[in-house]
Amino acid sequence: MIELKKLNDESFALNAILIEQVQALPDTTITLINGKKVIVQNTVAEVLHLIKMFYKEIGLQEVYKQVGDQNE
Repeated sequence: MIELKKLNDESFALNAILIEQVQALPDTTITLINGKKVIVQNTVAEVLHLIKMFYKEIGLQEVYKQVGDQNE
């Protein structure tokens, strides 16, 4: 889970695995795999950093790296 901040200053945790895309429209808009959109105060760069750290924490980043190495 990553901790983000809604536009109303409310903090919440979001399961980063459910994120399909992150855009600046101009507010940072996160689209989930179910189509739901969440608008947050965090910048796109901050959200991407949090996602990378979460993947690293749960070992998912290493799995992607291993799969990439096998496909080369």
